[in-house]
Amino acid sequence: MQPTLLDTRRREQARPDNTSLHSHLAKPLALAAMSLGLGVVQLDITIVNTALSSIGTSLGGSVAELQWVVTAYTIAFAAFILTAGALGDRVGAKRIFIGGFAIFTLASLACALASSAVFLIAARSVQGLAAAILVPNSLTLLNHAYADPQARGRAVGFWAAGASVALTAGPFVGGALIALVGWRSIFLVNLPIGAAGLWLAWRYAEETPRLAQREIDLPGQIAAIAALGTLAGALIEGGVLGWSHPLVIMGFAAAAVIGLLFVWREARAPQPMLPLSLFGHRMFALTALVGLLFNIAFYGLIFVLSLYFQKVSGWSPFATGLAFVPMMGMVLPANLVAASVSERLGAPQTIALASVITAAGCIALLPMTSGTSYWAIGVQLVVLGGGLGLLVPPLTSTLLGSVEKSRSGIAAGVLNATRQTGSVLGVALFGSLVGGDYGFIAGAHASLVISAAVLLAGAVVIWLGRSKKGR
Repeated sequence: MQPTLLDTRRREQARPDNTSLHSHLAKPLALAAMSLGLGVVQLDITIVNTALSSIGTSLGGSVAELQWVVTAYTIAFAAFILTAGALGDRVGAKRIFIGGFAIFTLASLACALASSAVFLIAARSVQGLAAAILVPNSLTLLNHAYADPQARGRAVGFWAAGASVALTAGPFVGGALIALVGWRSIFLVNLPIGAAGLWLAWRYAEETPRLAQREIDLPGQIAAIAALGTLAGALIEGGVLGWSHPLVIMGFAAAAVIGLLFVWREARAPQPMLPLSLFGHRMFALTALVGLLFNIAFYGLIFVLSLYFQKVSGWSPFATGLAFVPMMGMVLPANLVAASVSERLGAPQTIALASVITAAGCIALLPMTSGTSYWAIGVQLVVLGGGLGLLVPPLTSTLLGSVEKSRSGIAAGVLNATRQTGSVLGVALFGSLVGGDYGFIAGAHASLVISAAVLLAGAVVIWLGRSKKGR
């Protein structure tokens, strides 16, 4: 018996609508790819810190060389992120994001195969370049997918949660892998993450519209790398050679001159990598400054605490990883409540609150000495993690909302460039303080005082600027 037209229609109505299901899942799965992109970038910050002692023992190296293992990554991250964000705007964020994930995965394999400290530092630089590609373009894809401000705020919270999971799992997983397999395995763990992120982005992310094609600001890019690298080098070598050494003074002077040349170039370039007009938006300028100051404190202290646990307390990488778990574990729940807190208090007030909380944690760590037990500083570490988790979502969402949507790529690039510049400065400065002639504990105390000061300065700046109308 031939099926009737009515029977055919009934079967079609009963059949699951795979196209509709795919459309419904596409946005959250694309967001998962963006979150993986940020997560793998953050993972290689915390996981490497737990391996510093093992890398130094295996490849040889002083505190200054270990600083370069961390700083090479963040210098490349900070220096290239502006160009990477602009490329996403011009070529398409999805294409650039996928390319960045592929480069990051291959560079991770190169790090695992490193035969010397120089090779590892070079591979870490390539990782930093790929990280610079991943982060701003993940935000551009997010901003494109979520137009509603409230939906975007929640999406940013989920996006940041990927970093929170990486920050939480990084020390523990890194310590366990080092104990069981060796320090090279901490880079191999990026390979399956990279494969998953590549597939999800290729399959579900929606390409962004391309802006008019423009030339890359090559002189500005070179100046940015030179200024940041020279400044980091002067800060690192200051702890080795002494702050009054002629080479260190020349390094600071060169960084200042190159930095001024960079600003001069960007003010006059027809197509600058950093449009200075963005800083005419009050909230854009304030959130970028707070991001710089916060990262000086937070990631500089992560480096110091990693060395404290391993070199002063004599802990294994696994024990060091466990020590960071409560601190990093607090980031995720704070990320998840940040949007609700911002809706009640306002984003600038929440950013100021997060900075004050973190500063209080730094001040509470000042009694720390070489014989201090973990239980005497554990609560303070949790406070630091909570401050970071509370700060990132409102900071990111406020900055993105302060400029027109078509410039979200370069805006995201500026935020992350300023934050990573803060990480470079924090690791370089605090590493020099703990590795200098004053002794580790005195250097750690100085780092905590500086951290509290810059965090409170950030809180004051954003608080005073909250009532002024942006342009």
